[in-house]
Amino acid sequence: MGVVLALAETSASAGEVTAELTDGGIRVKIDGKVFTEYVGRGAQRPYLYPLVGPSGANLTRPYPMEKGGAEDHPHHRSFWFAHGAVNGVDFWADGEEHGKQVHLGVSGVEMGEGKVSFLANTVWISAKGEKMLEDSRRVEVVALEVGSRQVDFAITLKASQGEVVFGDTKEGTFALRMSPSLSIEGEGAQGHLVSSKGKKDGAVWGKKAEWVSAFGPDAKGEKVAVTIFDHPSNLSHPTWWHARAYGLFAANPFGKHDFEKLEDKTAGNYTLKAGESVTLKYRVLIEAGEPDQAKLKAVFEAFSGGEVK
Repeated sequence: MGVVLALAETSASAGEVTAELTDGGIRVKIDGKVFTEYVGRGAQRPYLYPLVGPSGANLTRPYPMEKGGAEDHPHHRSFWFAHGAVNGVDFWADGEEHGKQVHLGVSGVEMGEGKVSFLANTVWISAKGEKMLEDSRRVEVVALEVGSRQVDFAITLKASQGEVVFGDTKEGTFALRMSPSLSIEGEGAQGHLVSSKGKKDGAVWGKKAEWVSAFGPDAKGEKVAVTIFDHPSNLSHPTWWHARAYGLFAANPFGKHDFEKLEDKTAGNYTLKAGESVTLKYRVLIEAGEPDQAKLKAVFEAFSGGEVK
């Protein structure tokens, strides 16, 4: 059993939020039911799973944590942050020949009205055992009205061991792998994508946008929309989107040559000098129904003006 760390009582419409430590991370519940768990052990990198929507259905693919959904790309674990070229090391894919992110622990759990936040620290290690960089992640879960949920994710990448080059590749970076029904293609697919620029479905891939929504019926047949917002302070904002028809849904600020089909394969490289750091901020909004662009614009403006630590 975990130790309850934070409790916020709110109105019945928003919900009661609790958090408890686990052996390898932290579990967050809304009204006594699991919303998500930050899992720091048992995989090549930390991830959040599940991601439960207003109807109680999980909105991310169960595989490889459980049976369910197409059994491809086993490194696509629900909700995660990684990149495929860091000083030439692939931290995106699984395998002994690739880098791994080692979870160091959870701290700084805080409570607020209808929300819980925590910090998680991580070290990135190459296949040769070399420590390459560190990061600190702040995750905040908010229970909103009528069953909506919000996850704010801010990650500070620190060049603690010397210069770090984030290479230009489409394989990254802030990512969700959607459940089968929210995918565009594949068994059980009934989903769609739409961006802030009006691009739809397959046309979203490789294009820049302030936000992108994945929407459709959840596993219970209820309409739901999951939107990722890119904060204006982020690198390359508005970001490119590595959003695939089979359910991968990722914001990638480093993939310029891949997305824009440039000859220069280093066009999107970003260098952190020794001792420097950079912070990236994202918001995930989960709501019943279909995306409302006017409402999403208002959410984006609020996200842009608010302080995300």
